[in-house]
Amino acid sequence: MTGHARAVDAEAFVAAHTRLRPVPFVPEVLLHLADDPHPLWARTGGEPPFWAVAWAGGQALARHLVDHPELVAGRRVLDLAAGSGLVGIAAALAGAAAVTATDVDPYAVAAIGVNAAANGVAVDARLVDLAHHGAASDPAAVLTDAAIVLAGDVFYDRRLAALVLPVLERAAVAGADVLVGDPRRRAAYLPRTRFEPVATYRVQVAAAVEDEPVKEVTLWRPAGR
Repeated sequence: MTGHARAVDAEAFVAAHTRLRPVPFVPEVLLHLADDPHPLWARTGGEPPFWAVAWAGGQALARHLVDHPELVAGRRVLDLAAGSGLVGIAAALAGAAAVTATDVDPYAVAAIGVNAAANGVAVDARLVDLAHHGAASDPAAVLTDAAIVLAGDVFYDRRLAALVLPVLERAAVAGADVLVGDPRRRAAYLPRTRFEPVATYRVQVAAAVEDEPVKEVTLWRPAGR
């Protein structure tokens, strides 16, 4: 099977196992979402289908961009570990000049493409494994020459946090603005002493995927920026 055929097959899988609907906290954005993502695990080779859920951190970050389009208007944007592509799509709707969205899961890359098309925006979805492009790599060269780097819900897991944090910090040192959406979870790996809060939102979430019906989400940027 060619790469194009695999991509088409993944896009068909996304469409077949989700429903297109407005995102609850950001109804300006439409996403293909699963009512319950857990049954999809077996169908995707055991990989958690994070792309089938509008996670709280991403919803808050997307809401912030839609309400404050001046943050991204006319700028090149990177949505890191993008999942469904919610944040990148919100940036595109807010007037970003160009949006790149990366994820390690091929189904997520397919979902980003399907979701971007549903919203009538262009998002360059790329398959990127941060385990091979981590702290020793220049994020501007490896990922994109973004003026602003966005990340929602990336500090829930110790290993992912260890991969993402150096990329975010190196992007900030290189001159990019960095904005992270992080909900308060029982296990959280965001080093708060190295970030400062920007805004806080209360986001209603699906009981099937979270431990409480409303998550408090803080948006953070690197300290001193």
